[in-house]
Amino acid sequence: MPAKGLFFREIRVTDPIAPAPETAPETAIAPETRLIELEARLAEAEARAARLNEDFLRAMAETENTRRRAAEDVARAHKYGIESFASSLLAVRDSLEAALAVPAPTVESLRQGVEITCKQLATAFEKAALSPIDPQGAKFDPHRQQALSQDDSDQDPNTVVAVVQKGYLLNDRVIRP
Repeated sequence: MPAKGLFFREIRVTDPIAPAPETAPETAIAPETRLIELEARLAEAEARAARLNEDFLRAMAETENTRRRAAEDVARAHKYGIESFASSLLAVRDSLEAALAVPAPTVESLRQGVEITCKQLATAFEKAALSPIDPQGAKFDPHRQQALSQDDSDQDPNTVVAVVQKGYLLNDRVIRP
């Protein structure tokens, strides 16, 4: 019976990191010419590296400027975000001051002045997307209302029977339940 042997195949792998072996050029180049060529390539590479570095620095500066401008815009929005709402409220204040300036107002003139002022305030609220919540007779919603007490009533259970103070929404967000 023949002996069983192990056979190995020799595989030669070149190191991918190692530089490729230099092959002799077909034509001989003088060392001075080779040196001039290498210096030119080095100068070209240094110029390219300088351009890329300058481009990188410009991109970094532009990014920093954009970040700074965005932060300033956010700060301005926080500081002056209610400017239009405040402007709308100025008409309401003017109406109230005019009512107080009347020397001998009648009950009827005060009522008319309060109605006009209330309309101005409603217009200012509407412009600011501030809307009242009127749950009278509706099903109680704990996300939009606060219950003060429970009363016996002829209405269905969990129905709002009386409103003590209106709630308000600002762009569909409850600011006062």
